[in-house]
Amino acid sequence: MDRPQTAEYQPRLSLWSHAWRLALCLSVSAVGWLPVIDDQSETQWALDIVLGVTAYVLVFGFRRRWPVPIAALVCLASAGSGIAAGAASLATVSVATRRRWREIAVVGSIGFAAGQFFVTWQPGGSEEPVWLLLGINAVATAALLAWGMYIGSRRELMWTLRNRAERAEAEQELRVAQSRSTERERIAREMHDVLAHRISQISMHAGALAFREDLTADEMRDSASVIRDKAHEALTDLRGVLGVLRDGSGELTHAPLPTYADVPALVEEARQSGMTVHLDDGLDPGQPVPDAVGRTIYRIVQEGLTNAHKHAPGSTLTIELSGSPEEGIDVVLRNPLGFGSTTPGSGLGLVGLTERAELRGGRLEHGRDGSAFVLRGWIPWAA
Repeated sequence: MDRPQTAEYQPRLSLWSHAWRLALCLSVSAVGWLPVIDDQSETQWALDIVLGVTAYVLVFGFRRRWPVPIAALVCLASAGSGIAAGAASLATVSVATRRRWREIAVVGSIGFAAGQFFVTWQPGGSEEPVWLLLGINAVATAALLAWGMYIGSRRELMWTLRNRAERAEAEQELRVAQSRSTERERIAREMHDVLAHRISQISMHAGALAFREDLTADEMRDSASVIRDKAHEALTDLRGVLGVLRDGSGELTHAPLPTYADVPALVEEARQSGMTVHLDDGLDPGQPVPDAVGRTIYRIVQEGLTNAHKHAPGSTLTIELSGSPEEGIDVVLRNPLGFGSTTPGSGLGLVGLTERAELRGGRLEHGRDGSAFVLRGWIPWAA
């Protein structure tokens, strides 16, 4: 994080803040002026008051707007005024809080020179050796600068910690919102992938009942039984998806998640429902597909079966699976273009599958290839 500007971490001064600063400055002024007041001439006394009052006005009115010029002027005023000593001390500390070495050097030098001039110029001055006065003046000036730098450092630290806390809180809220959105999208994909296939099967059998007029009572009961079984399967799958909302791990709770080993059973189920499906599995049986990757492949095949049934009923669907741990897994589903749809579609299935594939580091493409519709995907083996 870049260092903030001084104005960003300077606190706003309340009435109490001004009051205790003024009281402290007056105390310093008293220490500087009272020892020499009895020995001052009328001219020096009047000059001391004028310079002191002017210094207080400048410091309390303009030091934050023009800190360095005000501090320099007030320190120069303290060379001829003991009253200005308090204002000069506050101005010096205020400049030091900015922690800019060039400004500190300029103001500190002027303040040191002004203080030394005041103790030697005023009547009744101290009889202490010059080297001792220089040492005391140097220590006092260094103490003011060090105190100001400490205050500035503490203010910046507090501002930085507060700013980081606010940023962390905002980032946490953003992450929570993103997590909620991601979870909703995941549940929506699961619901679509699971239910669309079951509902399409129910629709196909129900459509056959409505279309066929030559069915016997036994055949009608058999078809109704199939519809009932598919409805029960759809209800079971729906309960499993909704279980995500209550499962702490986020996994389905009522049924095991499908893997690559379940793809042949899915294809066989589609064949039993009347679809013509050719499965060409070119993967090495000795190389088990990771469960997360196999689940994505399963959903792609499931969506391809659903789309082929809805948009090209009675056509032949070809499924080609190939790849290796080094090359990843290629999935290609191809069926002739249909003339209509037996069930309405939302168009969200392929969108959800594309998101699912991208989350696994893969890709999914679909479109026309001559007179056929092709769904082509690639998933890395170690996704």
